[in-house]
Amino acid sequence: MSPQIAGPADLHMHSECSDGTEAPAEVVRQAGIAGLRTIALTDHDTVAGWDDAARASRESGIALLPGAEVSSKHRGSSVHVLAYLFDPDHRGLSHLMARVRDDRVGRAERIARNLARDLPVTWEDVLEQRSGDATIGRPHIADALVARGIVKSRAEAFAGPLHPASPYYVSHAAPTPLEAVIEIARAGGVSIIAHPAGRGTMPEHAIRELLDAGLAGFELGHRENTATGTARLQRLVEERDLIVTGSSDYHGAGKPNRLGENTTDPAMVARIVGAATGSAPVF
Repeated sequence: MSPQIAGPADLHMHSECSDGTEAPAEVVRQAGIAGLRTIALTDHDTVAGWDDAARASRESGIALLPGAEVSSKHRGSSVHVLAYLFDPDHRGLSHLMARVRDDRVGRAERIARNLARDLPVTWEDVLEQRSGDATIGRPHIADALVARGIVKSRAEAFAGPLHPASPYYVSHAAPTPLEAVIEIARAGGVSIIAHPAGRGTMPEHAIRELLDAGLAGFELGHRENTATGTARLQRLVEERDLIVTGSSDYHGAGKPNRLGENTTDPAMVARIVGAATGSAPVF
């Protein structure tokens, strides 16, 4: 194991380049304050924060695994695939993530129009919540609802007007998990299913198909996972000798998740680094 890969390690966090509330460099700084030694920036379907996070990582002495959280759907249910150390210029994966980002913007506009029928919120209100050129999504709509005083928090927005059962909700297009795993592998990356025993739980036959296609493991340390679901996946981990990660899914002020609330064993981080061919960790 490289002496530069040290614990505690938190391999799932977001910046304002997607739906976090802090700049990439600030995410790294907060990770240092929390005592983390190895981290991964995994913004949704974008690598926009990689360079800033890398600079902050080198300055702080924290090891960084550049990554992304790739959106996908299995039979209508959202499945998020964490991708680590892939080639950011790989055409297939870049195009896949770009399609998701483009659809997310159109979807957000449609949701905003639906909300505006009954609530005092506009698309311009939503745009005001975006930092730089971050891809707009439901969290930004939630922040607009909070700013307008319609709800008190993102959590209330997602439980109410932005819930999938809400009449304002609009679904979004996304690749299948199999397509995501295949493109991540082609880009030299390592794929791990995020919070696989919570939302986005897939049937075992579908998970085995992903494993055969190159899925490396599961994020079993996550506050959304259930004990029953985690135990079921742990059996697959032992059968296939899979990588297991634990992470915070940090979003700054956007979620209650705290840095380092779940961590990944450095030996598992080393396995991710050893399996990747697309890009290198930042030390």
